[in-house]
Order: sequence, then structure tokens, then C-alpha cells
Amino acid sequence: MPQSDNHGNTPGCGCVSARARAALILLAAALGTSCGYRVAGRGNALPQEWKVIAIPALKNKTSTYRVEQRFTQALVREMISRTKYRVVPEEKDADAVLEGEVTALETTPVLFDPATTRATLMLVSITLRVRLVDRSSGQLVYQNSKLVFRNQYEISTDIPSFFQEEGPSLDRMSRDFARTVVSAVLEKF
Repeated sequence: MPQSDNHGNTPGCGCVSARARAALILLAAALGTSCGYRVAGRGNALPQEWKVIAIPALKNKTSTYRVEQRFTQALVREMISRTKYRVVPEEKDADAVLEGEVTALETTPVLFDPATTRATLMLVSITLRVRLVDRSSGQLVYQNSKLVFRNQYEISTDIPSFFQEEGPSLDRMSRDFARTVVSAVLEKF
């Protein structure tokens, strides 16, 4: 007959001592409790009674033609795809208004072709301002006055194959802007 140890366990029998059992229960309880952390981008800190958010066209304070349209469209698409809210362009039909403006747009050459001294790499920087207002109370829910996005694009030195890359670069920045704003609004960052 096998000998038991000082704790009443028989070696090799697969028995678990009372201490080991208690330690396992405590460990499971500790792991099972919530520490308050959650995955970012999954919450919604906005009022539950809101059903409709107005996103009027962003204002354009720059001389770049129709840049505000790209950013407004991206913001509307992102809000629709990530939330349950109905999005409308008119403030009168909404519980809240998400408004903004393009305040600056700069295109700067970064690299030059040494043979022709033409720019071959450009950096586009755009600065925007957004705010979310509860329409019934007039209370400011979210505001960011200095959203800055940057993107680079290349300029071909081969004239026959030249393709204007500023448009696709602005499209990439508009999607980044929309993701950033919707996440910040939903999480109240």
C-alpha cells in the first residue's frame, strides 16, 4: 500500500490537498474579477437618448478647393459604420451636432531629384477643428481644436507617367481623421 505524505496525500494518486484546492480557488477568483480595463474603441460614452447626430459639411478656411467635402464624407461614413446613430446633414433634425472646419493645409517638398532639382517627395499637413454639441442643452460634449494629420506622397520625375498623388494622400488622411474623431467622441477622449 502506498505511503501518504504529511498532508494526507498519496503520491501519484492525483489527489489535490486542501491547501492546493484553496489556492486554486483563490487564483480563479482573482483572475475572474474585473479590473476595469476595456478594449478601446468598443464603448460608447454618449447619452443613451441620442438617436440622431447631425454632421453638417465642414467649413473650409483654406484655399484648397473642396477639401472639406472629402473630410465630411469620411466622417459620415465612419460614424455610420461604427455606431447605431442615424446621421443627417441638418442640425434641426438631430439630438447632437458634430461640426468642424479645415483650418490649414500645407504641402511641403521633402526630397528633390538631384539631377533636375524637382521635388520628388511631398508632405501634406492638414489641421482641423471639431466639436460635438448636445443640441437640446447646448452643452459642449467634445472638442479638439488642433487635430493635425500628415501624409507623404511621391511625385514622378517621368512626365508621361505623372499622376497627381495629392488627392489619394488627402483621402488617406480623411480616413485617419474620421477614425480618430469617431473614436474620441465615442470614448470621450
